[in-house]
Amino acid sequence: MTGSARSAGTVPLSDVAAATAAAGGHGRLDPAGRAAALRRLREETFDVLVIGGGVTGAGTALDAAARGLSVALVEASDLAAGTSSRSSKLIHGGLRYLEQLNGALVREALRERTLLLDTLAPHLVRPVQFLLPLTHHGWERAYIGGGVLLYDTLGQGLSRIGPGSVAPRPARSASPVAPRSGGLPMHRHLTRKAALREFPSLRSDALVGAIQYWDGQVDDARHTMFVARTAARYGAVVVTSAKAVGLLREEGRVTGAVVRDLEAGEAQAPGRDIEVSARQTISATGVWTDDLHTLLGHRGPVSVRASKGVHLVVPRDRLRGTTGLILRTERSVLFVIPWDDHWIIGTTDTDWNFDLAHPSATRADIDYLLDQVNRVLRDPLTHDDVVGVYAGLRPLLSGESDDTAQLSREHAVVAAAPGLTTIAGGKYTTYRVMAADAVDAAVAGLARAAPPSCTEKIPLLGADGYQAVWNGRERLAERAGLRVAQVEHLLRRYGTLAEELVDLVVADPRLAAPLPGAEAYLAVEALYAASHEGALRLEDVLTRRTRISFEAADRGLAAARPVAELIAPVLGWDEARVSAEIALYESRVTAERASQAAQDDATADAERLAAPDARGLPSVRATPRAAPDPAAPDPAADAVRIPAGPTGTSPAASAAAGLRAARRAGGRSLAPAAGAPPPGPKTAQGA
Repeated sequence: MTGSARSAGTVPLSDVAAATAAAGGHGRLDPAGRAAALRRLREETFDVLVIGGGVTGAGTALDAAARGLSVALVEASDLAAGTSSRSSKLIHGGLRYLEQLNGALVREALRERTLLLDTLAPHLVRPVQFLLPLTHHGWERAYIGGGVLLYDTLGQGLSRIGPGSVAPRPARSASPVAPRSGGLPMHRHLTRKAALREFPSLRSDALVGAIQYWDGQVDDARHTMFVARTAARYGAVVVTSAKAVGLLREEGRVTGAVVRDLEAGEAQAPGRDIEVSARQTISATGVWTDDLHTLLGHRGPVSVRASKGVHLVVPRDRLRGTTGLILRTERSVLFVIPWDDHWIIGTTDTDWNFDLAHPSATRADIDYLLDQVNRVLRDPLTHDDVVGVYAGLRPLLSGESDDTAQLSREHAVVAAAPGLTTIAGGKYTTYRVMAADAVDAAVAGLARAAPPSCTEKIPLLGADGYQAVWNGRERLAERAGLRVAQVEHLLRRYGTLAEELVDLVVADPRLAAPLPGAEAYLAVEALYAASHEGALRLEDVLTRRTRISFEAADRGLAAARPVAELIAPVLGWDEARVSAEIALYESRVTAERASQAAQDDATADAERLAAPDARGLPSVRATPRAAPDPAAPDPAADAVRIPAGPTGTSPAASAAAGLRAARRAGGRSLAPAAGAPPPGPKTAQGA
């Protein structure tokens, strides 16, 4: 697959459309659909405009669309381009939050874990088991065991709401067996000998025994993309490479946003700014929350602090084990997570005060993670074993603590201004709850009532009928001339939509070829990323629709040209554009490698920014924490606030109580009584 943009191994856009016509295009994100979406942004007034295409923004768009509201979502970069593609890839309750006595947050997250495993995304979320080594006899087993027992107990009674997550998993991850806790097996206590059988690479003197428990795992970027596609399936207009550069205001009320189409060429520059009208606007911008609030002309009523988390990726054969590990460190915990043919090791938790779009791992970060994991390994890992590194930023609600590990993982919904609701903070696992809370708050400003959230009953695209299609995987393999293992790979990444990829392979068997340097992926996956999944750039395919950028030892350089040539006909690229996309990606890889050799954040940031952003987005730096100036005017004077409730009741608690009452009333409008201000800050714990 080398040569021109129309060389062997590629399929013209017209052929792609013909081969997939039977699929109906529901929830499809393609170039033609994007052009139509831009027209709708210009012409329509939406009930809700969502700014931000991470998992919370995509979830918010789905929640609002599923209530029958007209919805638009705009994202400056790609779906999941920020935090939502750079997590630990876990769907979990957060075992360590129990130690912080935050049982409500853990139970809420465990309920979401059950929903995702059983109903919403059984094709994307799979069980994963962890070994928690014990280093002391007696008291530690009782202490840790009690915590894990509570974790399992909190997960009990979370009913299996839909078709069970029972499709067979990869051979390295055993299928869950009874007894179950929230759809997963209960934990078990292991002796040292039994623990070493599960993970032979552990040093025998590194543990006296262990506890094994279960959680969930997901490809975060693909899951976010599926949430966005499902929102589109229910009527949401989803547009990426569309940056909010201003807010529309009438008489002090936000009435939409000015959105810049970053894919418009110079000839289209005069018309690339679109005024998008909306009755309510929701900011789901994660670590860019403070930046979005600057469009108001003042600081917002909530601030987000960026905490950097770094992960290493090493080949699966470097560690012998059938289970993940969770290791206690001085400040937090360290995960060693099985990831198909690799292990993911992480994470760190440190302040980040530099570019928000491209956080950089330093040599010191990598050394720290290697030092921590090597404390328990028979054969220490070295830098040569690390094939991939990625860094992400957690959007933590800012507080007085200097320690990001102590800042809140809960979320807040605030009225940043009339017509503008902000959702900030939170955990990946609870994205659906966060989205529902944000829409609950926003619909209070609509002139009509809206139904309550129903997303707990809406499977994502690819979930319906997953078990039946899995059971017929051998027939799919025979039809497409693929190995059964290859079809299983597709099913675990696309669910029932894998049939669409099989159709493409049947139409052009060349698409069954593995991608160079990333043989686990097929050429058809790259093509489908552009024709159905909204990928607009080479980086989108190599980094988020696939995970080649951190799984391949060469960071995807060998696959860059073949992938660019595959997607060129779909995206209308000529040879010059193909070469430009490859050059952009190569510069990114060079800059990332240079940044990972730097010893400090400032140097790493400078090295990473030597490569231009793929969409030409300017660098936005994290807002440094500063003490408020008591003499300065209130920066959020225009923000909508609510008074405190009865004595001892905070505004947050009052707002949470209001949302709960509205839900009990059957989803009536949350509009306040005459003369009362609309809802203000709310934290997740009371939701």
